[in-house]
Amino acid sequence: MANTIQARKRARQSIKQNMHNASLRSELRTAIKKVQKAIGAGDKTVAQKVYQESIGVIDRIADKKIIHKNKAARHKSRLSAQVKALA
Repeated sequence: MANTIQARKRARQSIKQNMHNASLRSELRTAIKKVQKAIGAGDKTVAQKVYQESIGVIDRIADKKIIHKNKAARHKSRLSAQVKALA
């Protein structure tokens, strides 16, 4: 347990920040799943539209350092390849 006032405050702040970061990670996962669902449906135009919307979410979360920028790039690259592979 934190002994100093400063350490107690940091513990309170870290709980709040952890909840905020968790919601952002959830938003990221939801955006990725939306693209995968559109790809699974097989409609290329819809998949491209959803992919473009998801790029913004992925980049925004990477800019906030919730995930590493390389992980964001990897997700975008793989999703892009799957969208392009649709006939």
